[in-house]
Amino acid sequence: MSEINLKEAEPIHCQYTRTSPNCCTCLSSCRGTVAALVRRDLEKACGMENAMEETVEKKTDVVVKGDAALKTQFLTTKDKFHEFVDSGWKGPKGHKTSDNDKPEEEKETSVEEPETKKFKVDPEERNKVGKPDGKRIRGQNKSRPHTKPNAFDEKRLCPSVIQDNKECTYGDKCIFLHDAAEYMGSKLADIGESCYLYDTFGKCAYGLSCRYAKAHTTPDFKTMENAELIKANEGRETVKNSLKKELQNQLRKRSVAFKKSEEYLKTLANNKDKTQQLGNAVVSADPTGEEQRVSTEAETQQASQDKQPPVKTIGPLTDEDVIKLRQCEKKQVDFQDKLYLAPLTTCGNLPFRRLCKRFGADITCGEMAMCTNLLQGQQSEWALLKRHESEDVFGVQVEGCFPDTMTRCAELINNNADVDFVDINSGCPIDLVYKKGGGCGLMTRNRKFEQIIKGMNHVLDVPLTVKIRTGVQEKCNIAHKLIPEMKKWDVSMITLHGRSREQRYTKLADWDYITACSKLASPVPLFGNGDILSYEDAMKAKETGVSGIMIARGALIKPWIFTEIKESRHWDISSNERLDILRDFSNFGLEHWGSDTRGVEKTRTFMLEWLSFMYRYIPVGLLERVPQKINERPPFYMGRNYLESLMASQHAGDWIRISEMLLGPVPKNFIFLPKHKANAYK
Repeated sequence: MSEINLKEAEPIHCQYTRTSPNCCTCLSSCRGTVAALVRRDLEKACGMENAMEETVEKKTDVVVKGDAALKTQFLTTKDKFHEFVDSGWKGPKGHKTSDNDKPEEEKETSVEEPETKKFKVDPEERNKVGKPDGKRIRGQNKSRPHTKPNAFDEKRLCPSVIQDNKECTYGDKCIFLHDAAEYMGSKLADIGESCYLYDTFGKCAYGLSCRYAKAHTTPDFKTMENAELIKANEGRETVKNSLKKELQNQLRKRSVAFKKSEEYLKTLANNKDKTQQLGNAVVSADPTGEEQRVSTEAETQQASQDKQPPVKTIGPLTDEDVIKLRQCEKKQVDFQDKLYLAPLTTCGNLPFRRLCKRFGADITCGEMAMCTNLLQGQQSEWALLKRHESEDVFGVQVEGCFPDTMTRCAELINNNADVDFVDINSGCPIDLVYKKGGGCGLMTRNRKFEQIIKGMNHVLDVPLTVKIRTGVQEKCNIAHKLIPEMKKWDVSMITLHGRSREQRYTKLADWDYITACSKLASPVPLFGNGDILSYEDAMKAKETGVSGIMIARGALIKPWIFTEIKESRHWDISSNERLDILRDFSNFGLEHWGSDTRGVEKTRTFMLEWLSFMYRYIPVGLLERVPQKINERPPFYMGRNYLESLMASQHAGDWIRISEMLLGPVPKNFIFLPKHKANAYK
């Protein structure tokens, strides 16, 4: 074998390195067997690379950057997916339908969906390309149509007829129907043969107006009752914290007494006056000792106020009159190692929380309520405080920006609602709240924040918790500065969302920062929140040293995540099991919002809002890489059966089809667009 002088030989370049267009021309100077072997190996390598390039080119037709990794046999295109879903749809009653069979009125019920979101461009690329439209990507469909549930009933039955033929107080001026036969003739068709309310409680409060009225109505239009079930449920209070009419009238007339709040606010005002007086004394002081005279008068006035009792009382003196509860004497909640379902606006309603409790959520919290609306006695706002009997550890979340309203609201909740803790929302990023100084705005108003926390602690007999973000600006974290202060203000628990207000959901949560903050917060419990969609994500989060985990979007995408975390497994849940979950939600919704047309359509709307998150779930058996990541967009794919494919649809019209399987056909004038758009993908 002849030797090769490697120093004199030309450097070998290959197409793989992209340095020379010809991969083997450099071998002309080489002789012998070694050159032949090298040539053969290089040709083989180049052939493999060409084959790999062809394969990658084929895959890129389907796989896109930011999409979840699915097995190739399930991937498809948008057109093929919708063609398959449309061709296989059999309608809510089971018989196959086509576009030609649908009446024109039904075709107009779905609104064309908004334009697909564009991928977020990196800052460097943005400078090169420029900003084409000049608009910031938003996460809400603010211009979506709104239809009141009352609009679906052309003719409504008078409540006096529904309630066992009681006398109508409006007489001839009543605008509702009083003839049961006439109403039943014009009423929308019943949805099913059995009524969930009648089967559960023995009586349906909606009588003839129920959309399942056949199950409990006699031929002469009388409502039937099951005496055994009624007796079994006697005295049972399934839902607490309803707004009483008497309290609502008092709130509207502003006649509710806030004794503890007024006591605290008076001390705030006195401290403010004292500070102003001291400030004026320093400014107007002269060498003759005027400053000392003013301060002495202020001290004398304060001493005389201290001698007077703050509240005039009648009757025997008790410990509550003279001794204030210390923090350690208040009702305690064990927050350690708990799974906390986040307060979710719109989707975190009572029926959804019942489902999450069944799947293993330890702590639940009502949707964010505005403190001013609660103080005004608004029924819709008080509905957010309702608590189901299955929620053993339950709290309410309030939002506000001033010490007086927040303190009074806390006292109102403390006296009139059954809760285990009260949470302050200082992490809400929406402009409506932030521009008024609430939500994330509180994080930059330390003095007001301190007054709010101390005032609410003064009037509450339950723990006070706070939910915050890392900060307001994207690269300017301030939570680590606030946490030591909140410890001094006697906060019982802190929840930290690992994103700033500006980030919203477009970037991953900063769990390294959450780790550092949890050490600062000790011994106060700190919960971490952000990007948890599997038990592996939860295990990594627990390793950071946080006291517990709050789950938000992960619970909306797959509410069985709580079971997965507690059992440390990936649950390849079937499409039929997921449909059963939706069926339970519809039953809980009918119980909560009502089984008449108004309640059915309200249940449908909330179900569709939930489906706008739930469709993002990808079955475990279809994934190339487990687990699914929360910021990965689900591509178009065919499921293992038709129902699984239908549940994967990104089109609102297909979500309506799923709702029709459970709640019957939609009304003629029904229109739906989801409140939120997906704004968290790469």
